[in-house]
Amino acid sequence: MARNTTSATHKLSSNEVAALVDGLLDMEKEQTHGTESVKRYKFGSDNLSIMGDYHGLRMVNERFCRLARPVFLPFLRMHPRISAFPPEVKSFSHYCDELENFVSLTTARVDALRSNQLIMLPPNFVSLLTNAYYGGNIAYLPGGRAEFTASETRVIEIVTKGIYRALEAAWRDLIPLDFANPVHEDNLQFATFVESEEKVVCCSFIIQLPEADPATLDLIYPLQALKPIAARLRSRMQSDQVADDLRWRSRLREAVMAVPLNVTARLAEPNVPISALTGLRPGRVVPVDLTLRPQLLVEGTPLFDAEPGAQNGRAALSLTRRIEP
Repeated sequence: MARNTTSATHKLSSNEVAALVDGLLDMEKEQTHGTESVKRYKFGSDNLSIMGDYHGLRMVNERFCRLARPVFLPFLRMHPRISAFPPEVKSFSHYCDELENFVSLTTARVDALRSNQLIMLPPNFVSLLTNAYYGGNIAYLPGGRAEFTASETRVIEIVTKGIYRALEAAWRDLIPLDFANPVHEDNLQFATFVESEEKVVCCSFIIQLPEADPATLDLIYPLQALKPIAARLRSRMQSDQVADDLRWRSRLREAVMAVPLNVTARLAEPNVPISALTGLRPGRVVPVDLTLRPQLLVEGTPLFDAEPGAQNGRAALSLTRRIEP
């Protein structure tokens, strides 16, 4: 059965699997007895989009996808492609039902939100990163363990530090966040994040791996922590401040400096009557008085007063004063 991962939950919890199996059994019973039943459904009862469309949060996640790629470079020896799923609101107990008890959970304190933030890494992905980091192939290893080795714990520490740096840069334009005092746990039963029935915002990411199935990464925020900045999260524009891009400014300066301009010199402005102009023919001479201060014009606009002279046998102007507009 195909599922739309762009709009629906991409993981089935144990309760959903049990409900699916029960539904199939009920369908078999209905087909056997030849009766039809209709289950009542109240529209909107499962709508968990409490904060509306997460335009700001989605932009943060998209930026995190770009910034987090170098985090995995020392392990995978390449920049993997990272894609973000739409944020989802669910209870923490519902999210825990989708996971195994043995996972990598790192909780950090976020003072700006007065709450905590959770990073979830699957154990098979941690084993893959550890094996690749110490010279092995990029491949999943057999599971069946209940704790991480010292090497895997060190890899988790390196990865989570890189993820926190990427998160700080991704959130910077929306609200400056600082992730401090990380605490690692490898069992859901001992994870002290939020109460089981409290709502959380789950941001899931897919990490493309060479010659291996994609890996998952979850970033969890308490819903209560994001409510004070809900207006910013619903906004399509994160900040009205644009950081300086030195490379862009350099290229713009080079482009401006390469624009060709027409430069002329105004040596004289004689007053000639119309009667004299009507009698002009080729070869005639028009007497003029050269001004003491000819002007240099750029695209017809006078910019400098000058003095006539010569340089290397050619006529030239020596600029003396800039003309204020």
